[in-house]
Amino acid sequence: MREPEDLEMAAAGGVTLAGRLFSPAGPARGAVLLAPAMGVAQTWYEPLGSWLAGKGFLALTFDLRGIGRSRRRPLKEERADLLTWAGDMGTAFAALAERARGLPLTWVGHSLGGQLLPFAAGSERAARVVTVASGSGYWRENAPELRRKVWLLWWVAVPVSTALLGWYPGRALRMVGDLPAGAMRQWRRWCLHPEYAVGAEGERARAAYAAVRTPITSISFADDEYMSARNIGALHEQYTGAPRRMLRFAPADLKVKRVGHFGFFLPRHAPLWEELLLPELAHVG
Repeated sequence: MREPEDLEMAAAGGVTLAGRLFSPAGPARGAVLLAPAMGVAQTWYEPLGSWLAGKGFLALTFDLRGIGRSRRRPLKEERADLLTWAGDMGTAFAALAERARGLPLTWVGHSLGGQLLPFAAGSERAARVVTVASGSGYWRENAPELRRKVWLLWWVAVPVSTALLGWYPGRALRMVGDLPAGAMRQWRRWCLHPEYAVGAEGERARAAYAAVRTPITSISFADDEYMSARNIGALHEQYTGAPRRMLRFAPADLKVKRVGHFGFFLPRHAPLWEELLLPELAHVG
């Protein structure tokens, strides 16, 4: 593969997003956007980006505004909410499409990256969508480990910290990461509603999910400490117009000790990329 190329992408509101493009040494056979989870910096996805380039694909990682290398100002001054971030994902996808020059495009969305797809302008250009550990965040259906303590997040930590500080200090609280207040408050509304984004945002959101026609493959894991099987199913049921393929694995099925919510993207799980992700890309590559 070639040396990764650092990109600066102009997004709405005069914001510049930081991205990194991974390119194969020879002609590419497809292009892949790695859309991140809530508060997760692009560095988490760079090993997969590099691996994809080695397999002949362009791959783009990026940071949402307020996160990682796209944090341009104090979080107290950052006004982003989840729909703003969806716009950022659309900006990154457009940047990848421009460089792909007609190659088939795949959207790989981790957690939030699979939830915000319907709100991202231009995402309909994807030939295929792969979601990883992506589901509804409705708190009563969270995995048992999270459900026992998530009430503290939604009824104490978020309302108190954002009111006092103007941003959410998740790193210090050891609950998610440091995030803009607007994003955290909107996420709270979503997670408290049984229908998640569709319930909190209304019929326009329901229509946006229903309008997606791109084939979707969901990859999820039984040891996910956040997302239950019901969370995963509830989100994908909103994609009523898209062909859906639901894959769920226990670690033992994959001959690994643990995957969880974040582990799929660890370099030691490259055999899982070969087994689970590459065949999805082969459908469009």
